[in-house]
Order: sequence, then structure tokens, then C-alpha cells
Amino acid sequence: MELAAGGFSGEQFREACAELQQPALAGADWQLLVETSGISIYRLPDQKTGLYEYKVFGVLEDCSPTLLADVYMDLDYRKQWDQYVKELYEQECNGQTVVYWEVKYPFPMSNRDYVYLRQRRDLDVEGRKIHVVLAQSTSVPQLVERSGVIRVKQYKQSLAIESDGKKGSKVFMYYLDNPGGQIPSWLINWAAKNGVPNFLKDIARACQNYLKKT
Repeated sequence: MELAAGGFSGEQFREACAELQQPALAGADWQLLVETSGISIYRLPDQKTGLYEYKVFGVLEDCSPTLLADVYMDLDYRKQWDQYVKELYEQECNGQTVVYWEVKYPFPMSNRDYVYLRQRRDLDVEGRKIHVVLAQSTSVPQLVERSGVIRVKQYKQSLAIESDGKKGSKVFMYYLDNPGGQIPSWLINWAAKNGVPNFLKDIARACQNYLKKT
């Protein structure tokens, strides 16, 4: 498989684009988890871990695709609108740009942190302009694990965005996140069910404030 800069293949970008056109839910035990505010969330169970992979489909009204992709990529701005960010920055490591992200967890649980690669591509697919962002956990010697913070070593996300034909965005998101530690799987899945719609509402609000800011 040919890898693009940043460690992602062209095929991975194409797969994310394809899900916008035709959700790939057949042939596996994808379950509809929740439908709310124009957003549908599906999950696929992992029998070994009790956790799930997730796919999210929906429309964010009044938020253009380019603006949504810009806001999603703006780490400094995310520190202003995402209340769960403890620390978030990019760092050059071994010729690659990696992201360090520490997430606040409620007491008495330990915070989690992530070290991951990400890449954005703005693609033209048969006349459709699609913004795709891929992210995947990695390990670099410059960013060692911290005392009191649990490192998330299994994290993967795909995001594809295009116009909904009006002034909003049609969105597909895939993610897999294993936070580790002593958190019951039911609690992790509850957080996914409630956290994703709330995150999408927050980023839609952040898009409107981003316009005012600029």
C-alpha cells in the first residue's frame, strides 16, 4: 500500500470520501446507537475488549465545509471552545508533525493523553469538494508517558466533510478510542453516545464564533 506523507495512504482518504456517498454498514454487525438533531451514530462491537468502533453520519447546518475543516484543524482555537482540553499542541518529532493532546477526566479518574499523527487533504471527487482529516495514534521517544496520566495507545479517526447542498456541511466520522485504565466499558460507551452529539454541537457553535473572531 502506498503511503502518503504523514503515514496515511491514498486509499484511506478515498474510503472516507466513499462513506459520505454510501455508508458502509453492510456485512458487519453495525448497530444504530442513537439518532439526534440530524446525527446518526452506529457502533460495531469488539468481542475481545467490550468496546466499540463508531461511525457518525449527519448534517451540521449553518457551518460551511471549509469553515468546519478549518476549525477542526485549529488546535489553538480548540483550547478555547473544548472544555475537556487540558493541553494540546503540535511538535516536530523525527521529521513528522505529531499532536499531543491531554483530555480532562472527571475525578477520581486519571486524565488521558494522546500522541497521534494527523493529515488533512482537500479533494475533488467527481466535482465534489471533500475535506478529509485522518488521525492515528503513534509513539515517539520525545513525548514520554507522564505520571498520573494514562496514555491512550489505540486511537484512530477519520473525518470527511462536504457541502449539504445548502449552507451547511454533510459529515462522516469514524473513530476508535480505547482509553485504557479501570473504566467500565459501559461507561465508555455511554460517553460516546452522549459525548459525540455534544461535541458536534460545540464545534458548530465554535464555527459561528470563529466567523465573528475573524
